[in-house]
Amino acid sequence: MKDPIQETSFSGLIRRYVSASALLIGATVLALVFANLPATRELYAWLWQQPVSLSIGSFNVFSHGGHPLSLLDFINDFLMFFFFLSVGLEIKREVLCGELSSRQKALLPVIGACGGMLVPVIVFFCVCLGHPLMERGCAIPMATDIAFSLGVLSVFGKRVPLGLKVFLAALAVADDLGGIIVIAIFYSQGLAWPYLLGAAAVVCILLIGNKLDMRVKSFYMSLGLVLWYMVLNSGIHATIAGVVLAFCIPANLVNGTRYYAQRIRTLVNRYPEIDVTEADKNRAVVIDKNELQILRRIEKASDYLISPLQDIEDQLAMPINYSVIPLFAFANAGVDFSELSIMSLFHGVALGIFLGLLIGKFLGVLSFSWLSIRFGWCQMPEGANWHSFASVCMLCGIGFTVSMFIAALSYPAHLGQEAAEMLNEAKLGILCGTIASALAGCLMLNHTLPKQADA
Repeated sequence: MKDPIQETSFSGLIRRYVSASALLIGATVLALVFANLPATRELYAWLWQQPVSLSIGSFNVFSHGGHPLSLLDFINDFLMFFFFLSVGLEIKREVLCGELSSRQKALLPVIGACGGMLVPVIVFFCVCLGHPLMERGCAIPMATDIAFSLGVLSVFGKRVPLGLKVFLAALAVADDLGGIIVIAIFYSQGLAWPYLLGAAAVVCILLIGNKLDMRVKSFYMSLGLVLWYMVLNSGIHATIAGVVLAFCIPANLVNGTRYYAQRIRTLVNRYPEIDVTEADKNRAVVIDKNELQILRRIEKASDYLISPLQDIEDQLAMPINYSVIPLFAFANAGVDFSELSIMSLFHGVALGIFLGLLIGKFLGVLSFSWLSIRFGWCQMPEGANWHSFASVCMLCGIGFTVSMFIAALSYPAHLGQEAAEMLNEAKLGILCGTIASALAGCLMLNHTLPKQADA
């Protein structure tokens, strides 16, 4: 039997990601247009190199090693801090009370995610073996983009069993966690211990606040910005600060829901009933101080019904999905085709990423999942069969946001012209691999899913 509460929850999740994925596609297309039109190509490249400054005296908040961040760095290092904070909050929530909260729920998507990270790396290495600079990008095809993949899955509506939607969403979350670990371990360099110790001190304060049941969200967010600056200058990639902050934010309710729900009911009963006529609708309404106090107490009690973790995650959802990610796509997805030929996709970095996403992700997720089900460790998602399950595994090759992010870390500008060319090739591989996985997944789903949803 389907769980109506769970189904409603995932319907809302998918609707949110569908609209976010539409914006993501629009921003990507716009970036490709701006990066290739002769009239805008130079402007597009120039724009992202402009310095960003927020100075207090001689101190620039947006600086790294004494140098101001460029606009591209500001987006990738600062705005993406909030994206990774949102990802960290989602991972923590899923681990505590969601699809990763128990061994039975978590095992299949976690095992599938492990295969979906390992096999693409092997595929990439086989293509780029022997070239140290190319090999830096081996982690690029590891990622599954949750917005794009759930957006594609939503095209088939109720034809898709809820179990498959849950599996794909949980796998993408586990996949994000793997990507975060890779960024933290392999893309940190030249550690600056004074800043690292400062970051550790901030984390200790955050953990003490959590332990003392500090519920003020501004406490965590303001210290989180301090943590971001410390991590930015420590040699660890700044976005890791978002994940660390997420795991310091409380997820519990001090007195449970019943205490505050009862308090709200009591306060609502004390609020006087007011009849509003048609003529009253256009008149200004001024309530007395007693009524204002009751309303404020209701508002405060309502705040306590939502944990700081869930409240911050909810408040971040709209600006992340509708501003930060589209802006990131617009800044990073601009592939300059004038520097590429059609043959670029058939060798080197572009080919390694393309095959890693299209074939590596599919084979990795499907084979590891098959083995875990075959040996009795896990069960097939409810309502699915091997044909429909394999179709969803193909959608796991839809990599964009985190793949683009890792590509920028793999081939930074300071490594020279060859790295810049490889970054352009990496973007091409990501775009082509994502489109190919989406099209193949759609064809497979259309063939394997029932033609009409069960009533």
